Amino acid sequence: MPHQTWNKSSVITQAALLTAIGILIPLLMPIKIIIGPASYTLASHVPIMLAMFISPMVASIVAIGTALGFFLAGFPIVIVLRAASHLLFAYYGANKLISISTVNFNVFNIIINLFHAVAEVIVVTAITSLQFDLHYFYTVVLLVGLGTLIHGIIDFYLAHLLAHSINKHKLVFPNHLKINEVSHEI
Repeated sequence: MPHQTWNKSSVITQAALLTAIGILIPLLMPIKIIIGPASYTLASHVPIMLAMFISPMVASIVAIGTALGFFLAGFPIVIVLRAASHLLFAYYGANKLISISTVNFNVFNIIINLFHAVAEVIVVTAITSLQFDLHYFYTVVLLVGLGTLIHGIIDFYLAHLLAHSINKHKLVFPNHLKINEVSHEI
């Protein structure tokens, strides 16, 4: 791949486009499953995960924009705050992609989405103050935790596939290249 010089204009444009997509997905996506406090909106993490391949700042901006999208779409506040927690995994994941030379795709996908799921479980627990009983286990650990892990893994796969396809034509996501190789760094 040819080396591309990054300038502020291209980074701002990419951040703006991914943020716009991140806002529109919860507003327009026809496939939304809400089993409060859990929700699953098809491809809702993809703009954030694509932004992780650009930089921590872009990932953070897109994560905030996506949370705004969930707010504007009228989702319950617990779901909006879960979306806001994406700032944590997006920033962490983007920093990891900058700091390592290569990473195994599956390992990175699972680790970043475990972090993602734990953050959402903490948010839901803090907001709902649920008792630690069987209902809590089902609602928070299974629906939010495991559901987020699976949903995030699928969306990261979609983001990787999309970045790989775009990068065949033009280098847009520079840190995407780091997940094509196998390494044990993380």
